[in-house]
Amino acid sequence: MAPAAETPFDASERRAWAGRAAAYGAGFGRLCAYTVPRLLDAAGVTAGTRLLDVGTGTGTAANAAIARGAEVTAVDAEPDMVRTATAAAPGVTVRLAVLPQLPFADAAFDAVVGNFVLNHVGRPRAALAELRRVTRPGGRIALTIWAAPPAPGQALLGRAVQAAGVPRPIDIPALAPEDDFPRTAEGLAELLRTAGGLSAVECAAVSWEHRTTLEEWWRGPAAGVATIGRVVTSQGPATVERVKSHFTPLAAEFTAPDGQLVLPHTALLASGTVGG
Repeated sequence: MAPAAETPFDASERRAWAGRAAAYGAGFGRLCAYTVPRLLDAAGVTAGTRLLDVGTGTGTAANAAIARGAEVTAVDAEPDMVRTATAAAPGVTVRLAVLPQLPFADAAFDAVVGNFVLNHVGRPRAALAELRRVTRPGGRIALTIWAAPPAPGQALLGRAVQAAGVPRPIDIPALAPEDDFPRTAEGLAELLRTAGGLSAVECAAVSWEHRTTLEEWWRGPAAGVATIGRVVTSQGPATVERVKSHFTPLAAEFTAPDGQLVLPHTALLASGTVGG
């Protein structure tokens, strides 16, 4: 099979995450770990489950699945993430692979999970079809995405960028309209039913308060992590400092008496079963 053509969004994602595994793991990675137990529950991951963790990042979900006794294979599109996950998740087979083409046979896995991976692929429908291909009939697929509109804590950094008057650079493309889908419970569930062909689809919001520090929450974007980080760093050090000058007072409304930031976040968790 010929490799799938990379979209501008995919190419941008490769640039965004290149070499940033450590910076991601120290900040945003802790945030994204919250949904992992419920994600594994939704996929029915128990001892002996042949699990594929797609977009493993630093290996958090893969490691948690190993602790449940699952047989875990993990993939990520970024070599630095693959190296980090390999070191962090003993017992997991970690490979470099890019959706929507995975190097596995049809029906190779009992379950597939992707913690926020759909936020980072240029063709979500093609990605869902590929996840179904590698899952056995009767197997489970479970995925998370960030909800839209974002929860207040998730919107904090974007508010600082907006207040500083920093535009989104033209080399950070949005997902093509024909490839996008509503980032709502209904929109994600419909994607799993249509593109994934899944049955018994369930989707629910998962909300939590992420506790962090002002310094930790700023460190990721200041290092260029994720799309928000690329925007923050797009115009050089002076712009980074200008955004920070807005971020600090805006963060005050989320600061607890102990000095920590308490940031409300909401994700969507959807799961379904592959038919025969």
